[in-house]
Amino acid sequence: MFKLITGRTAEQGRSLHAGKDSEAYRRATTVMDMNPEDMERLGVAEGESVRVRTQDGQAAVVVRAGTLPPGIVFIPMGPTANALIGAETEGTGTPLFKGLTVEVYTE
Repeated sequence: MFKLITGRTAEQGRSLHAGKDSEAYRRATTVMDMNPEDMERLGVAEGESVRVRTQDGQAAVVVRAGTLPPGIVFIPMGPTANALIGAETEGTGTPLFKGLTVEVYTE
């Protein structure tokens, strides 16, 4: 199990000029940064596709090595991350976009 954090990226921002329906935006928001040691432990190489699952949904992403601490994964905000985020806001009006428990597995 891992902890998911989401956020905006520069690559995602640049791809917005082509539109949210563009291939560039899709590529920018369907990636997941992961600690290289975690990748090795799971037997996943950079550029491979994995599935990420939460209690609220699942999505396919392409893995890339990141500088994150072990146990943390990062997915840019967008349609892919939204598929993993539930509707619960804990009274804040905003869903939880950070600290969600996720399972990462290969197909």
